[in-house]
Amino acid sequence: MLGTKIAAQEAPKVIVPRQKASPMAMTAFLSENNTYLKVTYGQPFKKERQIFGNLVPYGQLWRTGANEATEFTTTRDIKIDKKTLPAGTYTVFSIPEEDSWTIIFNAALGQWGAYKYEDFKDKDVLRVSLPVERSADIYEAFTMMFEETRKGADLVLVWDQTKIILPITFEN
Repeated sequence: MLGTKIAAQEAPKVIVPRQKASPMAMTAFLSENNTYLKVTYGQPFKKERQIFGNLVPYGQLWRTGANEATEFTTTRDIKIDKKTLPAGTYTVFSIPEEDSWTIIFNAALGQWGAYKYEDFKDKDVLRVSLPVERSADIYEAFTMMFEETRKGADLVLVWDQTKIILPITFEN
């Protein structure tokens, strides 16, 4: 009788969380001098679209990812393109152009997209202009990754065939 009762019960339903079209991604780096770097960003996909100059217009502020604005954390003061960025967490915006990008580190956290940037632009801590490199490969997903260098690390941003290298050096 007990076996019949158990067999009559329905199997539990498996609940799978809904996946975002642009999931959150993260990259991190720990240096020999214990400087910890972390970037958290929404990772959009190309999906056969023209990205820069179309989906992401040239000359306009971009959240540097999808959904929530990208956040960059450093546990120690660092230099980016020879300019000091104090230890802390920052929102990262960019202004893509065909041949160069402006990368902006802003102290106002918790932003969604770049819609309220004008309200917080006075909180910009650092701006750097970097050249665009062309990749022979096509990157389907917008990707940020750290690559170790002799004096620090490069934060590499790639999507489609566009590549930006943000040079970071560690202060002692």
